[in-house]
Amino acid sequence: MQLIDTHVHINFDIFQPDLEAVRSRWQEAGVVRLVHSCVEPSEFSSIQAIANQFPELSFAVGLHPLDAEKWHSQTADKIKSLASSEPKVVAIGEIGLDFYKANNYEQQHMVFEAQLAIASELRLPVIIHCRDAAKEVREILQKWQDVKRANLRGVMHCWGGTLEETQWFVDLGFYISFSGTVTFKNAKDIQASAAMVRSDRLLIETDCPFLAPVPKRGQRRNEPAYVRHVAEKVAELRGETVEAIAHQTTQNACELFGLAL
Repeated sequence: MQLIDTHVHINFDIFQPDLEAVRSRWQEAGVVRLVHSCVEPSEFSSIQAIANQFPELSFAVGLHPLDAEKWHSQTADKIKSLASSEPKVVAIGEIGLDFYKANNYEQQHMVFEAQLAIASELRLPVIIHCRDAAKEVREILQKWQDVKRANLRGVMHCWGGTLEETQWFVDLGFYISFSGTVTFKNAKDIQASAAMVRSDRLLIETDCPFLAPVPKRGQRRNEPAYVRHVAEKVAELRGETVEAIAHQTTQNACELFGLAL
């Protein structure tokens, strides 16, 4: 059984003491490809070094909405240059809006749209972080599709929206990625969404080192091997085998990010 973890942050310091052991565990769990997300462009070199160390890892470059204040006049050119210079860059991200932890609405909007423009120009998918901002993200993506005629593709990562919001983004052609939160006892909206998403728009991730899934919840660190627990829960919710979920989500990840096995 092959799995793809479509959202990791293994460049964080918490992984540095035993990264090789972490890799051995994800290999044992059947994780054959990983997509490493980026919080800000200054991470690029550290993520690139890990991608060079582990051939199964591809990555993104972008500026997280909670770091929108770090955007300056050269940031767009830097992201574009980095994405164009490295064949292992498969997406722009993570980008989006977060109105749960910040209220710099105008700055986040500007930074989000600037990075959508880069993705559109480079024909790369986007990895979208969306928290307490589904309506606004939907409006922006709809505008890019309807007014700007951009062929934007991407994934709503670590999805936590309602059923209605989930349908918005499926209707826009976006993939929906579920993390360890889908295993949490009280995550009823997330579980309902995982049960209803079209199979050809379904992805799984860990978002490690955050949000360790049940039965690993409470550990100090999530890691890519635990994406298997996400797959198992999604399979349970959908009344399918874990092998079927692994096959479908692996196929979907390869299609969205242009990955080869």
